Amino acid sequence: MMERIQVGLGDRAYEIVIGPGARALAADLTGRRNFLVTDSRVAELWGSWAAKEIPQAGSFVFPAGERHKTPETVVSICRRAAELRFDRKARFVALGGGVVGDMTGFAAAIYMRGAGFVQIPTTLLAMVDSSVGGKTGVDIPEGKNLIGAFHQPEQVLIDPDFLATLPPGELRCGLAEILKTGVIFDEALFAELERDPDSLTVAPDYARFVPLIRRSCELKAQVVAADEREAGIRALLNYGHTFGHAVELLSDFSIGHGEGVAVGMCCAGELAARLGLWTREEAERQKRAIAALGLPVALPRHCTVPAMLEAMRRDKKNRDGAIALVLPRRIGAAEVIRDVADAEIGAALEAVHA
Repeated sequence: MMERIQVGLGDRAYEIVIGPGARALAADLTGRRNFLVTDSRVAELWGSWAAKEIPQAGSFVFPAGERHKTPETVVSICRRAAELRFDRKARFVALGGGVVGDMTGFAAAIYMRGAGFVQIPTTLLAMVDSSVGGKTGVDIPEGKNLIGAFHQPEQVLIDPDFLATLPPGELRCGLAEILKTGVIFDEALFAELERDPDSLTVAPDYARFVPLIRRSCELKAQVVAADEREAGIRALLNYGHTFGHAVELLSDFSIGHGEGVAVGMCCAGELAARLGLWTREEAERQKRAIAALGLPVALPRHCTVPAMLEAMRRDKKNRDGAIALVLPRRIGAAEVIRDVADAEIGAALEAVHA
């Protein structure tokens, strides 16, 4: 059964379709020329299906991995579209995880000053986070996602059948984002992840993922409709990300996004406990839930306090030199805080080190 969630953005509103077989709706993408963009890993798994089922007038495949999430790759996507003589009525179709979706969306945003695009996420992380909300962009050596644009998709097709092809690590990365959403907005969602975590990781029961995806998308759709460009409540979705992006950057992206967010949540939880924003018991509850999902809870030793602080200062959410941090008040509620002293942040980082 398909479930449909509306992202209410006026004349730019769009629908998220969730359910087994949702990818079949890609066959209905007719009436305009489609430009399929994917990466080498997804092409190997789903390229034959896409060639048969997604109407397309051309495609572009780039090497898989965060290291290729660069301005150069986006230029290559746009040049391929130009070679194929796509005009601004073209529809870019992103088939893949967060890297594919972010770059396809950004390419669509800048190609001929704006083309439409559709998201068909193939990873749990992309399904519950990056495919919804219109954040697009690329990394540069100075930081993650520092070049980008807000560009909403026309539709998001979320098919949990894609999950069966994911390695365990990819599933865990997606679960980190769902857990994050539970910490900041919904204790019931958080508690559902605490229940029988092995059925989500060790021996995945894919039926359990559908309501988790649906609830995550419901919450994100509400937030995006209320605050599309992150001027207010949407900033809370960055919980764990200021720390996590620094961890990713310092590892040269050998640490995945979900793993970085998991460690970042532990850092934020430790700092919140030290500042008296939430209890030590809640911080430990969060840490146990993260560990039970097979995610890291310790900061790698190479992520020294000075290096972390320097990387965190590059974060695009900062204002006037102050590091912007999303810190929890309790399981289910959080806030943005900008006046935490470096010494306090450093002490929390030291406490979370491996």
